[in-house]
Amino acid sequence: MAADLDNSLRFHATALNLRATRQQLLASNIANADTPGYKARDIDFATMLQDALAGRVQPAQLARTAARHVAAPQPGEAGSVVQYRTVLQPSMDGNTVDMDVERAQFAENAIHYEANLMFINSQLKSLLAAIQS
Repeated sequence: MAADLDNSLRFHATALNLRATRQQLLASNIANADTPGYKARDIDFATMLQDALAGRVQPAQLARTAARHVAAPQPGEAGSVVQYRTVLQPSMDGNTVDMDVERAQFAENAIHYEANLMFINSQLKSLLAAIQS
């Protein structure tokens, strides 16, 4: 029972972390919609979730090529597998952000994030009810 609960909560915690990372990428895309040469980025959520649960995700490491370089903080779980979004309608300035796609992806990701939170809340309420009775 405890192992099942732990696995279930670990799954949802991992999914929440990946959703939060994806939300940051999508927000960055939206914020840079007018930046010339900016390339829209995203992650393959399903693949990332499978890799994270299997322990195969390795964060990207930045090389310090000079002694005066400041050590960079470790990126999130998706640090090494961020992909560029396929261009549907190229712009003259080289920016690949399509605001309609970004808004739709942002909203969908937010809904999935909320669903994960509600599921965790539901599991914890059920566990609390079982303990109290």
